[in-house]
This record gives sequence, C-alpha cells and structure tokens, in this order.
Amino acid sequence: MTMDEIDVMVADASHEVYVDTILETITAAAKVRGTGIAKRTHEYVAQKMKEGKAIIALHGDVFAGFCYIESWGNKQYVANSGLIVVEKFRGQGLAKRIKRAAFTLSRLRWPHAKLFGLTSGGAVMKINTELGYVPVPFAELTDDDAFWKGCEGCCNHDVLERTGRRYCICTAMLYDPEKHKEDNQTKE
Repeated sequence: MTMDEIDVMVADASHEVYVDTILETITAAAKVRGTGIAKRTHEYVAQKMKEGKAIIALHGDVFAGFCYIESWGNKQYVANSGLIVVEKFRGQGLAKRIKRAAFTLSRLRWPHAKLFGLTSGGAVMKINTELGYVPVPFAELTDDDAFWKGCEGCCNHDVLERTGRRYCICTAMLYDPEKHKEDNQTKE
C-alpha cells in the first residue's frame, strides 16, 4: 500500500458511520501508550464532521486516521485535537498529512487565531514543530472555561486541577500567526 491510496479530506455528515471506530481507536491507543486523553461522545465527533471541522483519512472505505478542530475564546484560539492513526497505517507519514490538513483548515477558517494542541507524544511534538508550533506554558493557552472543562474526561485532569492549570502531563504547543508574520517580515 502507498500513501497515495489513502485519501485525507475534510469530513462531513456522510462520515458519521466512522465515529464509533474513531472513538474506539483513540481509546485503545491511549491505553497502549498509558497516556490520558479527553473522552469525546459520538454526538460531539459527529457534530465536528457536520460542521466541517474534522479531517478524516480513508483507505477506500476503511478508516485510517482522524483529527478535529475547535475554536475557543471567541475564535481567538483554535485547538487541533483527537489526532489518531490506525496502527496498520502508522509509520508512513499519515499523521503528518492529517495534521497538515487540520492546520490548513484551521488557518483558512480562522486566519488570525492562535493554534494550539496538547500532546504527550513525541511524534506529534515533532509534527507540530515542523508546522511552526512552539512549546508554551499552559498560561498562554485560552482561558475559555469550556476548553478546560473538556479536559475533565482525561485521566490526568487532576494534575491540571492541583496546579491551577499551570502544568500537566501533556506538552502545550502554540502556533501564533502574528509571530510567524514577524518572522517572515524579518526574512524579507
């Protein structure tokens, strides 16, 4: 199988048939890695698809990978979340393709927003770095209570609570378009 055989696209309502498989894949991967991940409902993920706020990867009609986006803080912040690749499709650059598609979708929908993600995985940190994200303190993320409420489904939530949202097992990574605009102007 080649990567050309896997289609990476913006998900829509027709992809809801994959939601339970996506959620099961995310849960299984978190157990294997021994890391936390905020749990999402079928309805939540299906809504992301219906709103055009998700990326899905398919090998024919077989689910291969997924990621969704969400805006916070009056659309000043956008999180890319739930990145997952089915085990048999790993190691071929699919996560990078999905993450790039989510990054592009985020930038198109909210060009001035700061993009961020929380991760405990080295591979995702590497992809984020290649896209221009930098590690930041949690204090630089959105203060939108709805975002932080979403962290309650993670097994590491107690760390956030005990530290007043200053620390977690995850690494916070941020892409600030204003910073990149400054960098590009400096290069010219």
